[in-house]
Amino acid sequence: MAPVTALVALLVGVAFALGLGLAGMTQPARVLAFLDVAGPWDPSLAIVMVAAVAVYAIAYRIAIRRGRPLLAPAFALPARTDVDARLVVGALVFGVGWGLAGLCPGPALTSLASGDRGALAFVTSMIAGMYAHQVVERMLARQNGSARDRTAPQETAARSNRSAPATISATMSAAGRTAVTAPTDSPA
Repeated sequence: MAPVTALVALLVGVAFALGLGLAGMTQPARVLAFLDVAGPWDPSLAIVMVAAVAVYAIAYRIAIRRGRPLLAPAFALPARTDVDARLVVGALVFGVGWGLAGLCPGPALTSLASGDRGALAFVTSMIAGMYAHQVVERMLARQNGSARDRTAPQETAARSNRSAPATISATMSAAGRTAVTAPTDSPA
């Protein structure tokens, strides 16, 4: 990462942390009061969210009109837009964790500066969960690879000769650009 890009990332991160702190989003009690609609409901989180979405919507439109970002060769936009089981389960796990702890990753990292032990426990658990996720993903990838290796050569050949429609696959290149390709079936 270029020094200017790193400096801008640091400044944006500090501004984000200050915004979270000033809005009170690093206080789990405030977040939990927002989620507790049957108790003493606190709408401040909704106000912060609406303001953030409004600012982002305007900034996004301005940035996209430029054609390319200021400090990168291209925008790194998501290639996938579908909703699958992994996304739903991930959102559920995130929501349950947020509801139980009153913290999500940004405010938890910001709260570390205060020396809050709850935030430290949250961030430690979050890192452990991220590591466990990687371990499980690797195990599943190996398991799927082993299952493919055990497939009989005749079955593999029969599958590759089927005339299926071309599918669109998106990949992210090292430069962060989205490359979309449509593989074609070649006659055997």
